[in-house]
Amino acid sequence: MKNPAEISSFGRHLRKLRQERGYSQQALADEANLAKQTIYRIEKAQFTVTLDVLVSLSEALQMPLKELVDFPRES
Repeated sequence: MKNPAEISSFGRHLRKLRQERGYSQQALADEANLAKQTIYRIEKAQFTVTLDVLVSLSEALQMPLKELVDFPRES
C-alpha cells in the first residue's frame, strides 16, 4: 500500500457518510452490490479501493463521485 494515511482517511470518511445516512455496513453493501466484508475492509484501511468500487459506492450513497473522494486527509 503506497498511501496508507490516505487509505485510512478515506475509510473514516466512508464510515461517516454511511452512518450519516443511517446505513449499516450490510445495508451499504447491498445498495452498492458489494460484499459486507468489502465495506468493512475499506473502513478499516485493509483494502485499496478501485474505481469500480468507488462508482458503486457513490451511486449507493447518491452522491457525485467527486464528492465521495473529497475527504480530509491526515498530514
